[in-house]
Amino acid sequence: MTDRTIWEEEFSNRFKKHEEELRYLYCELYHNDTQAYDYFMSMLYRLWQERPESLKKIDRAREAEPDWYKGNSLTGMLMYVNAFAGNLKGVKEHLDYVEDCKVNYLHLMPLLESPEGRSDGGYAVSNFRKVQSNLGTMKDLRSLATECHKRGISVCLDYVMNHTSEDHEWAKRARKGEKEYQDRYFFYDNWDIPNRFEQTVPQVFPVTAPGNFSWCEEAKKVVMTTFYPYQWDLNYANPVVFNDMTDNMLNLCNHGIDIIRLDAVPYIWKQLGTNCRNLPQVHNLIRIMRMVTEIVCPGTLLLGEVVMEPSKVVPYFGSVEKPECHLLYNVTTMATIWHTVATQDVRLLSHQMEQVFSLPKDYTFLNYLRCHDDIGWGLDYPFLSQFGQSEVPHKKYLNDFLTGRWPSSFARGELYNDDPRLGDARLCGTTASLCGIEAALDSDNKEALERAISLDTMLHAFMFTLSGVPVLYSGDEIGQENDYSYHDNPLKADDSRFLHRGDLDWNKVARRNKRGTVESKIFKNIGKLEELRDSHRAFDSTADTWLEETGNPSVIGIGRYFKGEKIVSYFNFSDRMQSIWLLKPEKYVNLITGKKHNLPYADIEPFNFKWFGAEEFGA
Repeated sequence: MTDRTIWEEEFSNRFKKHEEELRYLYCELYHNDTQAYDYFMSMLYRLWQERPESLKKIDRAREAEPDWYKGNSLTGMLMYVNAFAGNLKGVKEHLDYVEDCKVNYLHLMPLLESPEGRSDGGYAVSNFRKVQSNLGTMKDLRSLATECHKRGISVCLDYVMNHTSEDHEWAKRARKGEKEYQDRYFFYDNWDIPNRFEQTVPQVFPVTAPGNFSWCEEAKKVVMTTFYPYQWDLNYANPVVFNDMTDNMLNLCNHGIDIIRLDAVPYIWKQLGTNCRNLPQVHNLIRIMRMVTEIVCPGTLLLGEVVMEPSKVVPYFGSVEKPECHLLYNVTTMATIWHTVATQDVRLLSHQMEQVFSLPKDYTFLNYLRCHDDIGWGLDYPFLSQFGQSEVPHKKYLNDFLTGRWPSSFARGELYNDDPRLGDARLCGTTASLCGIEAALDSDNKEALERAISLDTMLHAFMFTLSGVPVLYSGDEIGQENDYSYHDNPLKADDSRFLHRGDLDWNKVARRNKRGTVESKIFKNIGKLEELRDSHRAFDSTADTWLEETGNPSVIGIGRYFKGEKIVSYFNFSDRMQSIWLLKPEKYVNLITGKKHNLPYADIEPFNFKWFGAEEFGA
């Protein structure tokens, strides 16, 4: 039997596994359009044929170990290519540093071609087959991915599904009046139907980009633009759109991308009379995409960007029988962590953890302290109301504290998309600046600096304690502060998110090896956490997890158990020393210091934590 015959059988077996469901879902969505379906199937076969053998070998290895991304071995890093190293070749040249950070999951922020000044940070793609010229070429992307794979590093890339740039070839032809291309978007002759949509569809950016539609002067028509006027929503009710966008996605996979981050996935299906969010058709599309990757490139993961409350997020995992996304963001926990920093009250965080711990262990979240975007205060206000907290004044307090406006606040951040009418705003800032490192350095306050470093480390320890994949934001590993230079750039000045998107300071990177520096302390602290997480099986994503009772509103305790090993962790969100009683009879070892802990209680310094392993469980 020839290798080619084996390969053909490999594709056939994968396809047969999904054929019945794939045909049913596709034909249900597209009204039995068999011509479109037949093209879709031939496209999948072509893309599988084009997939390099080196990637097919990775596929087979991951098929044999389908939970390869779970466990406790993956640590991610999120970066903008230009901010990290100028271009893709620069990233490749600095992979030694990535490895020094103990990172084996590299998330490259949007890098496909998009118009300067009208890109929303790369999220308005004008060509899905071309890298931004200042960052390199598709060949450079493939070369970087190949080198990453040699080093055991997986590569993640954003895939913008909901819309294209108004400069995309489809949009250009639509503007010229070609109906075939107008049908790929949502074009209307007048404002009648758009106004009916506006009655039920919320606004994403009510201040900076109000409304969900824009007037296209060249076409003399109205076009749907949910996010910004230069981002035209794609019409996924048109099978040509889904076929071609799936083709574009799989092309990226064939260039070596291991994790596809599906941007704004809840928005991709529009239906008049609804809020155009989380519609059933969205889940059918994502289910098809999951099956498609399992057929063409089964080593690929789908990461869903669903920035909503848990009840809206969890359904995107699908079911055990019919899974959708492999990974989802733990966005509510991220926001709740910063709420806890500002209030020094762990009750909401504990409530949030109870919800997360009750979910099936098969659900794998990405955990993070901050991302490229802002921090939105989508908190559980019904829960907070029992403590006398009301949504609008509470949001104002959080923003005042974390921007340094509140008396005695140590945090330094800026507001994003401030809407005084609704008393709402989101928050921007690097982890270091929000933790007080920037303010302490500015005031030359050594005591405040040590406390800020402790808080920064404690928050990372909390992230590493959670099940799932922890992701660092590039620069956080050395405590990089806010970058205020964006105020002087006319293309960035109106978007405060650039406050935490500054270029990596390689002089600071070099100081990580200089004893006593801020950079050295944070780099070594985070590195120690990564080593411990990787070496202790109780940090496995499928471990049993629970809340440890502390009886202290400023201290949250988390227990973990897996295959005979038990770890209990305590995090003090207070600026004062706190004591907690260890109610269990085990003897403990402090994982950070290696010292035995025989007392029935533990003192936890301000903004600090303890990781304890129970001795008789083999920690």
